[in-house]
Amino acid sequence: MTELKHFIEGYFGVINQADQEHIISFFEHKELKKGSMVLHADQQCNFLSFIQSGYFRMFAYSDGNEVTQWIGSKGYFVVDLASFLTNNPAKWNIQAVTDGELLSISKENYGKLTEIVPKWKDLEKIFLVNCFSAMEQRIFTHLSMTTEERYLSFFENNKELFNQVPLQNIASMLGMTPETFSRIRKKLSK
Repeated sequence: MTELKHFIEGYFGVINQADQEHIISFFEHKELKKGSMVLHADQQCNFLSFIQSGYFRMFAYSDGNEVTQWIGSKGYFVVDLASFLTNNPAKWNIQAVTDGELLSISKENYGKLTEIVPKWKDLEKIFLVNCFSAMEQRIFTHLSMTTEERYLSFFENNKELFNQVPLQNIASMLGMTPETFSRIRKKLSK
């Protein structure tokens, strides 16, 4: 839980100890084995999970192929946010890529935070704005960079993923075929 505590302090700034403890008390620890499904598309996402350890990916199927939307690691949240907020069925599958640990809060307990933590609505707004800002940045990157530039930028910021996650998942997340990804890797390693 200390990782979550550090995240809350760093992400939201000054928050009193009592509120911090209330928030953390609603999260439950879960251990998952590599390959375990956390969420299946078409189910309702009833939890928000903080990654304590391991790697998790969000993916969907398109024309029989897996399309990776995101790969998360320690210190990030993993959730089908649209499903969590709107009660609609999830569009994304969430799977453990390695053995890992999640700290999860149920939708029911998430709703209770508004009653218990006076600043929760402000904190939630900060969280959602940052989620959408990250998504906008990814869209901008896909629209404005070449495949090689996307590869280089992602590699510089996520070197550890290249040894932990199947490369076809990274290629998919970057909007490349495995062949293009491999060609760029080979070219840049010379």
